[in-house]
This record gives sequence, C-alpha cells and structure tokens, in this order.
Amino acid sequence: MRSVAMALAMAVRTASAAHPDRLAQIQTILETPGVLWKPAASGRFGLEAPGASKSLNGVKAGWKEKLLAAVERGEVTQFAPEGSLSGVQIPESFDSAKHWPQCAKIIGDIRDQSNCGCCWAFGAAEAASDRMCIASNASMMLPLSAEDLCFCASDDGCDGGDISSPWDYIKSSGAVSGGQYKGTGPFGKGMCQDYSLPHCHHHGPKKDDPYPSEGAPGCTSQHSPQCPTMCDSDASAPHNDFAADKYSFKGEVQTASGPTQIKQMIMAGGPVETAFTVYSDFENYDSGIYHHVTGSMAGGHAVKIVGWGVESGVKYWKVANSWNLFWAEGGYFRIREGEGGIDDTVTGASHKASWARGSAPRPSPTPTPTPPPSPPTPPGCEDAHDFCQDPDVFKPDTDCEILAQSCQKTCKCCTASPPSWCQRSSTEIVI
Repeated sequence: MRSVAMALAMAVRTASAAHPDRLAQIQTILETPGVLWKPAASGRFGLEAPGASKSLNGVKAGWKEKLLAAVERGEVTQFAPEGSLSGVQIPESFDSAKHWPQCAKIIGDIRDQSNCGCCWAFGAAEAASDRMCIASNASMMLPLSAEDLCFCASDDGCDGGDISSPWDYIKSSGAVSGGQYKGTGPFGKGMCQDYSLPHCHHHGPKKDDPYPSEGAPGCTSQHSPQCPTMCDSDASAPHNDFAADKYSFKGEVQTASGPTQIKQMIMAGGPVETAFTVYSDFENYDSGIYHHVTGSMAGGHAVKIVGWGVESGVKYWKVANSWNLFWAEGGYFRIREGEGGIDDTVTGASHKASWARGSAPRPSPTPTPTPPPSPPTPPGCEDAHDFCQDPDVFKPDTDCEILAQSCQKTCKCCTASPPSWCQRSSTEIVI
C-alpha cells in the first residue's frame, strides 16, 4: 500500500488540486493487478470528475455504419494484399518512420487539434500526408492542411465527424498544404493554410507542456471558422495559390479490419486512420500500453496508427495522437491490440493511388441529352389543306391519337380547323 500511496502522490504532483473522484480513479488503476500503463493526474482535468473529455472526442456515433454504407456503394473498397504482398510475413514489430526513412519527417509530425473536436480531420490529414510521401518516394513530402479538411470536408468541423468523409474530400476536391498553428512544427511557415486554432495542453499530466490547458485563457472552446478559399497571407510560392495547391489522388479509398489485415495495409502503403472508444481513465494516461481499467465511455476519438510491437508478450499498436508532442510518449501512445475497437476498422488511400498537385479534378458535367429528331414532314404539307382533306393520305382514325394527350401528326391536321370527318367525340379522338 505504501508503494501505491507514493505512486498516487507522484500521479497528482503536477496538478495543484485534483477532483476526489479522479484521485479515486487513479488509485483504482494503481491498485489493479496487471495494469500495463502509468496514470497521472491531468493538468487539464485534475479539477474535474472522470469523463470531462466527453465533449472533446470528435468521432460521431454511427461512423461505422456510414463507412459500411460507403463500402456497399462502392465508394470505399476492402483492402486485400495482392501478389508479393500476400506472401510477406508480418514482423513482430514495425515502425513506419523507420521503414520509410525518406518520409520520417512527415510521419513524425505530431500535430495539435486545439480545443476542437476535429480529430477525424487530423487523423486523415496526417495519414494522407504520409501515404502521399511514401507513394511518391518523398518527392511530395509536405503536410496536408487539417484546416482545409476540418472546415471544408464537413459542415460540423469542431463538432465532430467520421473517418471516411475526409478521404472522399481529398480524393474529389483535394486538400491544400498546411502546417501547424502559426507555422510551428517541422515544416515551418509558407504553406497555404496552416491550422488557425491555437496550441493547447490536452489530457494527461502537463509536464513541460508550455501551452495553456483546454478551457483556460488562450485555449477556450473553439468554434469552426469558415471553410477557407484562399491561402494565408504569409504563404509563399509555390503554395500561395489556393486552387493550384490542391493535392488529390486517383485511386481507391480503402478500409481494413482486424490486426492482420491492418498490418498488411500499413506495410503496403503507410500509416492509416482509425477510431476507437475512449473511456474516462484514458484522460489519465501517461505512458505504457493502455487498456481500459475503470471508468465509463467518454466518446470516440480518431488517430493515426504508425506501427506495432510486442512488450512482455503483449501486442500493441503505436499510435500518433493530435494532442501535441508534449503529451504522453512524445505525442504517441501505445494501446493493446483490440482495445476500444482500435483495430476494428481503418481507412486510407490505396497504396496504388497516384497523387498529383493542381486544381482538383471535378466531376464531368452530365451531358444534356440530345433531343430526338422531329418526325419527317409528311409529303403534301406544302399544301396542308389538300393533305388534310385527302382520306387516302391522312387517316384520322389512326393518325390522330385516340384517347391520348394530343394529336401528333404534322400539318396540323388534328389541331387547327380539322376537316369534318376528323371531328369525333372527345372519348374517341383528342383534338
């Protein structure tokens, strides 16, 4: 018990005070046998009861059903290894940044979604940037704009989304380049649309995080700005032309399910986006291999899987979060396979997709159908009166539509001043 008490004291040392229910939750985690991760009181949530992160988890309920519907419509396809990929043995551990060192800079770019439920757009922007770099052998290595995705791919923005819509947006409309808030991050300034919302300290212990906590002055709850249509004023060539700076791909949006298929998809083309169920104890995550110990569900969160490994016989995923690089394990966390549905379903552009820069392809307009040609003018119409009067040429019983909408013959034989023998009751001939 002494060691638990000491651990509890260390867990709350970074918080000036802590909610009693949170302290009780941390104590439960510390006292539970076999826990694989270390908790600590959050500088953000220390004063609040467990579950305070619920409003910040930006994956909406029903996202799996939406993805399934896209698969059924053929808009998203199931990943399947082909050729040499089908026979490749899956290694015990894998790290995308190490496997593709030419793209390590972009793969390791840990971003910050601010106090905004935009994880669904960040996971896609990050994974798409990685896959574009890998597919182009680093000739296209730059961050795709989370600003563009979050506030243009969905009307909801900070209010949440799913993990299929942003990929459809990148494919059909393209995403401009864009780094972190005010040009922070490894790519600096000069991109078209940097993220406009400020850095924040997120869940977990504050440690040496220099940013204000979510909800504190400097990081108040954020509202979605308008969908951008122009590059930032400090964007530099060639990234200062919004239409020309759109990056899109030709190919399939793919999904994979289960550890084996997801690992094959990552090995084929790079990191993928996923979503998982967040429980309130995750608010206290500091390090180690996370698994749910105590607390209720707090929502859904989208992230980027970059690799996997095994520690003490426990298989885990290595995941990049969008809560800045001061959070947890340098911006990453490890989570046990299968935990919270982390490996239920992932999305990403196909490894066979071809990426290009420029105005995004637009759907071809539906061609206007060519009207059918007018029926040929019957002979004798140059003398319509004689034509209509000649029963050998014009036969009203067949040439005028009976019980129809109107007469279709030319020469106006059935319309204006028809001959007397064309006069029938309205139940026989409509004139």
